[in-house]
Amino acid sequence: MGWPGNLPGFGEEIENYTFKDSLDWFVYARSPVETFNAQPTYFLSECAFVIIGALSLLHAFIVGGRWKYHWLACYLHGLTTEMISFWMPDIDNYWHSQTTVMFLGRRLPFHIPLIYPSFMYHAAYMVAHMKLPRWAEPMAAGLTEVLIDIPYDIMCIKFVHWTWHDTDPNIYDRNYWVPWNSYYFHLTFGTAFTFALHFWRRTITGSDDKEYVSSPGKELLCAFLAGLCGFPGGVLQFICLYHPLHDMYGIHTENCVITICVIYILIVWSADRMHGFSSRRQKGEKTHCSAFIIVFNMLLHYGLYWCMAAFGSPEQEISIGLHERTGPCDQKTNVYTAFGQILKRRTYLCADDYDEQYFDFRCLPEEQPVSDNVEWYTICGTPFPNRAEYVAVISLVCSVAAIVFYNMLFRSSRTLLYKGKAKLKTK
Repeated sequence: MGWPGNLPGFGEEIENYTFKDSLDWFVYARSPVETFNAQPTYFLSECAFVIIGALSLLHAFIVGGRWKYHWLACYLHGLTTEMISFWMPDIDNYWHSQTTVMFLGRRLPFHIPLIYPSFMYHAAYMVAHMKLPRWAEPMAAGLTEVLIDIPYDIMCIKFVHWTWHDTDPNIYDRNYWVPWNSYYFHLTFGTAFTFALHFWRRTITGSDDKEYVSSPGKELLCAFLAGLCGFPGGVLQFICLYHPLHDMYGIHTENCVITICVIYILIVWSADRMHGFSSRRQKGEKTHCSAFIIVFNMLLHYGLYWCMAAFGSPEQEISIGLHERTGPCDQKTNVYTAFGQILKRRTYLCADDYDEQYFDFRCLPEEQPVSDNVEWYTICGTPFPNRAEYVAVISLVCSVAAIVFYNMLFRSSRTLLYKGKAKLKTK
């Protein structure tokens, strides 16, 4: 990165960002060079998800069956989740940094919906090799999604690929500046999405077998409904566990996450004890080459975030764009919980008193914080407090993932490959 002052818009403050017309609101593109100069790791992450998303879609067509519709459902689930989050005030609590292509009023980067199939499709395909009962497979997919998400969440927030609301009570409990609820979200929404996809396939087509393919119309309808239902299904799991423990009894979100993870792990482990003959690789069964697309994607994913921990410089990342609006420190907004309780959060980011240590304003002239009542401004990344700790954490996650994924892909059932269209059996 060159001198920050050379970046377009550096130090600019805008009270209310306006758009030229509806098309400018809907989509905006800028030079990839401009993106890279401001936030090089963000540009690399964007490119990685485009590659992973495209290769996973190619993989879905290669293996056949219903997997291409599963990929589509994941993408629709991502669009639904992001748009609802932007338009519901109580959960509008994060802001993506600006990247090469932005949608929806500069709020949605092009690559963000691709994150969902990049996580959820790979999780579902690997878990499917375990041949778990239908009641346990969604939990296994959710847990695997969390394992894929962890390095992304830890490293991208450190490199200011987005920012979180400073005082929102639902995301206040953090680990490496990642809200514990982010992991709870991936687990529960991933689980709910898989349940919904299985349910709608059974209801509409009469079968949720992965090799069976119904008419394109029915498959698209199942994908669309699953994309819509993953969000309310995830919210239901928040209502059943998180909100009572956290909102009513003041239990730290970390404990809520550990509790639900342990419950789901025990369910999956118990189901795996009931394995059938087909759930274990048999002598003579070889791995199809399509499995190595999954391997490559995971290597690219984990490798990128390990390299960011080992070699990246978060203090050289500069995010210029929409962020939490700044303003008076004493104004509060009500946050309504699922049980009708009213929690409080600051209405604005207090530039003189905030607790987000992954960004500051030191790269600005004279290190002056931004003014009050602006929503478009510049923030600066901060150095690692202990790079070795980040490398150790990401290395541990990579090691666990390698062992888990190896056992799923190469020691469970044969490579899932459906060369022809299977027909639904009828009595």
